[in-house]
Amino acid sequence: MTTTEQKSLHDIRTIIEGLRSRYLKTERDQLFRAHLDRLLKCDANGNLIPEPVVYTSTGDTHGIVLVDGAGGGKTSLVRHALRTHPALQAASAETKPWISVRVPSPATLKSLGLEVLRRSGYPKISESRERWSVWNLVRQRLQELGTVVLWIDEAHDLFKPGASRETRDILDTFKILMQDEGAVIIVLSGIETLWQITSADEQVKRRFSKIGLPAVNATKDGALLWRLIEHFCASAELSVPARADLVERLIHASRARFGRCIEQLIHAIEVALLQGAETLDIQHFAEAWAMQEGCAPGENVFLSPRWSRIDLGAPSHV
Repeated sequence: MTTTEQKSLHDIRTIIEGLRSRYLKTERDQLFRAHLDRLLKCDANGNLIPEPVVYTSTGDTHGIVLVDGAGGGKTSLVRHALRTHPALQAASAETKPWISVRVPSPATLKSLGLEVLRRSGYPKISESRERWSVWNLVRQRLQELGTVVLWIDEAHDLFKPGASRETRDILDTFKILMQDEGAVIIVLSGIETLWQITSADEQVKRRFSKIGLPAVNATKDGALLWRLIEHFCASAELSVPARADLVERLIHASRARFGRCIEQLIHAIEVALLQGAETLDIQHFAEAWAMQEGCAPGENVFLSPRWSRIDLGAPSHV
């Protein structure tokens, strides 16, 4: 099938959904898994078990702060790692070895506690309940479910500039969850400001290891991205584009973030399929990027001969 007469809109949507559902493992997965494995106990045979390592006589656990720019792919990375980790699979319907939450809006410590309870399957409780009571319930609930890892995504949204008292309350709450009986491993993911905030507290800093996902670059990642272009084109039944400097342009247009590179590639394929093209080409990338950025042709990374000089931090591209 190579034309729109042969591919209906339903066919195209199915192809695109299939591409979006793929998970692409990279060295970043190995890096996160190494940090996570270090925090789990093992049995006599060396197999990791669903129990956190304790680092003090009071039963303190450690956690992970994972930072990357928006669109870097950190959320997909952590979700895949937790879903597939052999030590974190539920033994029964009554257990949840890991629970994930995204910081809700409005982003407050109380609303986060309520969201953790909701994600745990706990019956809805009154929002007028005191914050301390909500978090007491959270701790009890995590123990009941045998939860080992609590993952809080977009955690930077919790911290308001200048709100030092609220920041202290948040960090103290995390520390309480990471000590004594039923202590859990906390994974926080967000943008770079997250580490700046959490590392300002020495007690918090020593409890968390930091992973800063590296930026994508053509030297290290160019071959991988080109293979992905080839594989995705094959899945969409499109011929591959001319290579030239396409990968370099793709990296620049995606702010050197892996997740955005994949999003841009899939969007370009969608444009090509909707146009009934037989070959993916750089014009499809240009059209897809223009739709997202709303930029003039001269500011389009995939069209401009001076694409590397386009400042993507300028107001028109933020």
